[in-house]
Amino acid sequence: MINKDIEKILITQEEIAKKVTEIAKKIDETFNGEELIVVCVMKGSLIFTADLIREINCPVILDYMQVSSYGSGTASSRFISVKRDLEQNIEGKNVLIVEDIIDSGNTLFKLKELFDSKKAKKVAICTLLDKPSRRESQVNVDFIGFEIPDEFVVGYGLDYAQKYRSLPYIGILKPAVYEK
Repeated sequence: MINKDIEKILITQEEIAKKVTEIAKKIDETFNGEELIVVCVMKGSLIFTADLIREINCPVILDYMQVSSYGSGTASSRFISVKRDLEQNIEGKNVLIVEDIIDSGNTLFKLKELFDSKKAKKVAICTLLDKPSRRESQVNVDFIGFEIPDEFVVGYGLDYAQKYRSLPYIGILKPAVYEK
């Protein structure tokens, strides 16, 4: 059932499930059975990360970070705030950063710099959604689910003002909702 605030469904629940399986297979091929610290970037990538790690066959250690660049708006503030850092020591370890969406690229650029400074063995980036038309910082993304147009999307963990995360699909939010 489509939520009344959704203009249209961009990516269905079934398409997401299929893509998560495809990405997990690519991750397994890349890391070839080596242990992997999967870093969930909270809160948006929580659902994607949970589904993804159930499909990965490599040994996984799960950690998370909470960073913010949006607040309750619809555009990146360009200021990255680390609200919760990792518990795991990543020095000499394979790290997979899992993000819900890459928009400006600023958050991932800063996280990659941070993890490199912590001397991780390899830092790979995985995102469910990529919006390259909005890119400000260039980041090398290793695993991409879907490239999407420059629309404000919610669902499957993505929110607007902390709402819509529980939708099982990715939908385009009606502008009337956020242009109030």
